[in-house]
Amino acid sequence: MPRISLQKVTMRFGDIYAVRDIDLVIKDGEYLTILGPSGCGKTSLIKVISGLWTPSEGRVLIDGEDVTDVPIEDRQVGYVFQNIALFPHMKVAKNVSFGPRMQGKTTEEGQETADRFLKLVNMLDRLNMFPGELSGGEQQKVAIARAMASGARLLLLDEPLSALDARVRMDLRYEIRRLVKELGITVIHVTHDQDEAMSVSDRIVVMRNGSIVESDSPMRLYRRPNNLFTAYFIGETNLLEGMVADKDDRNILIKLRDGTDIKVGGNRHFNINDAIVLSVRPEYVYPAKEGLSAKVVQVIYMGSYWRVVTRAKSEDIVEYNIPKHHEPPNIGQGLELVFNRKMSMVYKRPKEGIAEAVRLE
Repeated sequence: MPRISLQKVTMRFGDIYAVRDIDLVIKDGEYLTILGPSGCGKTSLIKVISGLWTPSEGRVLIDGEDVTDVPIEDRQVGYVFQNIALFPHMKVAKNVSFGPRMQGKTTEEGQETADRFLKLVNMLDRLNMFPGELSGGEQQKVAIARAMASGARLLLLDEPLSALDARVRMDLRYEIRRLVKELGITVIHVTHDQDEAMSVSDRIVVMRNGSIVESDSPMRLYRRPNNLFTAYFIGETNLLEGMVADKDDRNILIKLRDGTDIKVGGNRHFNINDAIVLSVRPEYVYPAKEGLSAKVVQVIYMGSYWRVVTRAKSEDIVEYNIPKHHEPPNIGQGLELVFNRKMSMVYKRPKEGIAEAVRLE
């Protein structure tokens, strides 16, 4: 399976940059997800990788070979689109065998290939049906089988599940992950759905404004993102402004805007009086006898837990979760909140302000 290397890749249209100065390596057999808000450049990037678009600058290499100017049909890539692109007048078997037959295989060889990949996606019993007779999830399975049956060395998935119902989307993303790992295929999966990215990826690339913000495993991006935008975009988090009041070798003391002192672990690179942003996910916020004073403004039933929304004296909104079998607090009730010291994340306050630093496109 191929190793993909992007070197200083830029894609622009006049003065508009869709992708800017991208350096990225995708390993053999890796399931890489490109994640970001709408308009961040992720679809533009996958079109450059596929050969649908030629970059304005930079190079695309597959297994060390420069394919920057090589068209998609000569790159041995399978491309699955957001809008399911099957031939409506062809039955499932002919849709999947189309690629092999165009490559010169006999009808029998094409059918054998189609049968193999339809079996892998559990669609062999649908081979004599037309696409219009299938559900959306079934159609996308056929599209994936067709992409792989063409002999693709690299599978590109461009928002492949976004048009499907939530339950189908969840089931199919696990099925895709199982399938490509079984075959050892290199996958680049574009999505704006962070749950989808977290559940299927070996590695996630976070994009914003045409550039890569950071790249890491799903767990590390969730637990210890290096960038404030990533902390805000992946999962949910509370953001509070403050300053560094004191520090030692193991902890720093943060004074929030309402005067509350919060001690958090690590973060030795900060200096006293640095303006910072504290990021704490709702699952690491707890009611206590003494802490950040706040009042409950909303209680939301989330099925498996209660989400409690509070407002601190500083007007900061702080949310936390409690188990569904616990009695939630009343709206207007005052309480004190503490944060998990080890799981609290601290970032330098961005010069442009928090709202601009985490703004989606």
